[in-house]
Amino acid sequence: MKNRIFFKTLAALFMGVSLSSFAQMTPVGTWQTVDDNTNEVRAEIQIVEQNGVLSGRIKKSFNKDTTESTLCEECKDDRKNQPVLGLEIVRGVKREGADNLWAGGGKILDPENGKEYTVRMVPQEEGKKLRVRGYIGPFYRTQVWIRTQ
Repeated sequence: MKNRIFFKTLAALFMGVSLSSFAQMTPVGTWQTVDDNTNEVRAEIQIVEQNGVLSGRIKKSFNKDTTESTLCEECKDDRKNQPVLGLEIVRGVKREGADNLWAGGGKILDPENGKEYTVRMVPQEEGKKLRVRGYIGPFYRTQVWIRTQ
């Protein structure tokens, strides 16, 4: 009887640990973007999931030129002249397959130049980092974002 309880407890504990580590292997959460040229932290992005679709907004900017009144003047869609802080820069990202690839035709916006890129996101290092790759045709740019605590 004691062995049975022990094994059930052990199984429940194992499943709990597995589920919590799986939960971290998602882009959902708050991330610090790191400039791929200077390695400086540029912004904090909050990614949320609703009905299996991810979106992300600029929560905080570490650029001293960005204030609450800074607008996305280069944006070309409904985000044109909207405040950069709070701006939705990730749209329509969905999980693809079982390889922890998040893409699904989603887009990411660079508010500095107003360009929108097709995006692929892959959580790495047990969800502590997020590889974010934006594409226009065969050309791409990759950044590694860091999960905040």
